[in-house]
Amino acid sequence: MEFKPSKLDINQKVLFLKKCHLFRGLTDEQLDNVADAMDEIPYPADKVLIKQGTQGEYIYMIHSGSVRVTRSMKGKNENLASLVTGDYFGEEALLTQRNRTSSVTTLEDSVILALPRRHLEVLFAHIPKLKANFEVARESRRLIRKTNFGWIQPDEVIYFLACKHPILLWQSLATPLLVLLGALFLFWFSISSAAVIPLILAWIFLVVDGAWGLWKWVDWGNDYYIVTNKRVIWLEKVIGIYDSRQEAPLNTILSVGVETDQIGRILDYGDVIVRTFVGRILFHHVRRPNQAASLVEEHWVRSREISQKEDASAMKQAIRERLGLVERKPGEPAQQAPVVSTARIPGVLQMMFSNIFKVRFEDSGTITYRKHWFVLLKTTWQPVLVFLLLLATIIYRLFYLAAVDLPKTPSGSGVDTLILVMLVFFAITFVWWLYKYLDWHNDIYQVTPDQIFDIDKTPLGREERRAAPLDNILSTEYKRIGIMQVLLNFGNVYITVGGAQLVFEDVSDPPAVQQDIDERRIARISQKQEIETRAERDRMADWFAAYHNDADSFRGEAGQGGFSDLPEGDEFDVQ
Repeated sequence: MEFKPSKLDINQKVLFLKKCHLFRGLTDEQLDNVADAMDEIPYPADKVLIKQGTQGEYIYMIHSGSVRVTRSMKGKNENLASLVTGDYFGEEALLTQRNRTSSVTTLEDSVILALPRRHLEVLFAHIPKLKANFEVARESRRLIRKTNFGWIQPDEVIYFLACKHPILLWQSLATPLLVLLGALFLFWFSISSAAVIPLILAWIFLVVDGAWGLWKWVDWGNDYYIVTNKRVIWLEKVIGIYDSRQEAPLNTILSVGVETDQIGRILDYGDVIVRTFVGRILFHHVRRPNQAASLVEEHWVRSREISQKEDASAMKQAIRERLGLVERKPGEPAQQAPVVSTARIPGVLQMMFSNIFKVRFEDSGTITYRKHWFVLLKTTWQPVLVFLLLLATIIYRLFYLAAVDLPKTPSGSGVDTLILVMLVFFAITFVWWLYKYLDWHNDIYQVTPDQIFDIDKTPLGREERRAAPLDNILSTEYKRIGIMQVLLNFGNVYITVGGAQLVFEDVSDPPAVQQDIDERRIARISQKQEIETRAERDRMADWFAAYHNDADSFRGEAGQGGFSDLPEGDEFDVQ
């Protein structure tokens, strides 16, 4: 069947444009001009809208439907993103005068609003702030192509990505520049006076200052501010010292604000402050902060609208089921047939010893973490050192006894007393090491499908257990502090629960631990909300169905009582 959607009027286009950050801040008259310049084009599914390598003549906005963005690299097609209603594409080629860097194909029947290049250039000339809005999108797409975040989920799309403004780089380079001037002065002094020591000092200062300046430059580019279709993220990294990722789901945002000073207003940079239930996420000194804040607000509002539409659709479906218009779905999913496994059943010893030194393992849906092996080494290095010294002493003694013919002991046993003493100390040292190991082994953190646990058990002592439901978690954050934590990839994961905080200390790969917790938290919250929403939806659907079934009797009773304002049967329509 040919796809023929109803035509949009100018007011519908303007209402759609108002939701997009690209057109935030424009007056109604300016929005009318933009809407009037847009062509409305319906496309069927699997229609190629943009082909990689071609010249760009339009920017496209998805009024309804969805598209897939792909890129061909060395003969292979790479899926970059799936864009949905409210998204846009094609702006970069228009702004940079370059060919398209990717291809775009419709995933379903879609209505696309296309703005030609000639009209966009006229709008830029008459509405200067419009170009600034588009520049934010262009800079984000450019950074997205250069970076790769392994923790981004497959169904997650990055809409905004920014670094700190270059003014912060120049501020951090102020001291290295002063040192550079001092090194140049020493060079001048050594040449004019033919002195060797100032020349050596100048070279030392120059090398150290160059390394310092390079470190400052790389450090400036390591902080990222990210907005996806699911969350806002502040990624902070100091090379060799510190590594942190702070994030919050879009549905936890309370407000979005902008703070700038006088210099920031002149150079167009400032702070975007995203306030959530448990604090704030700060986008520090980003370019075009007002446009960045508008983008955060757009996706915050969009996430709420999507949730409301899903609830309304589910409510309508529930009413239709109660009225018998469609087959009623069972409350619980059908039980799946058991999967026959041909895997080898592990033996008793394998089950006992398979997780002795593992720092992460999963069993029956529960993920267990231990502290990093570096913590084990730091805890047990003393008994290990004594153990090695005793072992070396015993080996040396055995070689000595083999080379020298010593007289037997009075008992005639021939057993060396020193070796016996060493073996006793050897056993004591092993017990010492075993105690340290068990202390490390018993300090675990667990993530179950509905809770998190912090379990600290002292060997032969008491056990302390802290727990919190996953759906009570408000935010998560990880930190890697110090060169050892960065090099060996371990650190702390902080979980805020109400007014308290649980800390998974010294866990291996803290970003992955944070992701495990967040994925299970989101799944748990979604499951709980689905159960509560389904119960409330079913209750209201039962009310509507009961009213619909008894409407005639109610109408008769109302007519006898002189009331005639109840709706007729055909006025209660459920499509």
